[in-house]
Amino acid sequence: MQFPVAIEWGDEDTATGIMFPDIPGAITAADSLEQAYAQAVEVAHIQLAERAKAGHPIPRPGKVVDYRKQLEFEHCGWGFVEIDITPYLGRTEKINVTLPGIMIRKIDAYVALHGIKSRSAFLASVAAEKLDGL
Repeated sequence: MQFPVAIEWGDEDTATGIMFPDIPGAITAADSLEQAYAQAVEVAHIQLAERAKAGHPIPRPGKVVDYRKQLEFEHCGWGFVEIDITPYLGRTEKINVTLPGIMIRKIDAYVALHGIKSRSAFLASVAAEKLDGL
């Protein structure tokens, strides 16, 4: 899933900060955007694992347009980070799914292009988006 991240730009005296508005506690900072981004991905996974372990619901991505209206984000830039939430949704079960060949090839191309872990991770992510709130 594509989670929005708020970016507080640093300078020669301050670090660049990244925060996931949808993932409580997922905040980090580093001397460069690249370092902050790498740390942000790690922090997001740590926080999601802690939420799952504690039995708390796994958050879904909100919308940047809604966050931009909040005072705490008024000076932030925005980006998106792909986070696979499927490991935090519970024990996996293997199923057999039949799809048209062209759809499978398009899924595989999308997975490769976007660096998604697997076809299954992609399908689980899309299903989670469609089923959110049920």
